[in-house]
Amino acid sequence: MRCLILLAALTLSACAHTSVAPATDWRTVATANDRERLRDWRKAFVMALEQARAAGHAADIAREGPLLDPDAALGPVPIPNGRYKCRVIKVGAKREGMLDFITYPAFDCSIAQAGQLQDFRKLTGSQRHIGQFYPADPLRQAFLGTLVLGDEIRAMQYGRDQDRDLAGWVERIGDNRWRLILPYPHFESNLDVIELVPEA
Repeated sequence: MRCLILLAALTLSACAHTSVAPATDWRTVATANDRERLRDWRKAFVMALEQARAAGHAADIAREGPLLDPDAALGPVPIPNGRYKCRVIKVGAKREGMLDFITYPAFDCSIAQAGQLQDFRKLTGSQRHIGQFYPADPLRQAFLGTLVLGDEIRAMQYGRDQDRDLAGWVERIGDNRWRLILPYPHFESNLDVIELVPEA
């Protein structure tokens, strides 16, 4: 009996030890819904651009250059840590009566190392994205996080509320210029693109 108790204790100890290490493969962390959104990112991008052009925003799209070009990713990764100015563009209305193209002034964001991952925080604005950047491929990183709204001071845990969950790709699109692509967000638009430019 003592041997069985000792064996059980050792087993529990080993399990507790191995569960401490954070998952660094985004596929093991992402919900099924978010894996689908990330898989279909280009479909969302193209559809949203078509919606915006049909609504008369072709010139606005052209003015943004590579920021709104689905195939503009240059690599390499990862994006450097630091403070950023983040400008949000919402493209393609999710439902009738909403705008097909909206741009917002730049907000404050930060990227900081967190072990093998990077923490991303949009620090200002009424919709604040908080999550982590994961290794993905030579051109991009994956982003998984949640949306903090209004005067809320804490983010929900990822995976607790599908409507708040965020999933996207981080790509370099120029010298000191990156973007975070968020396909099929649950509010307002069919595509959100966040331009990331280091603070001067």
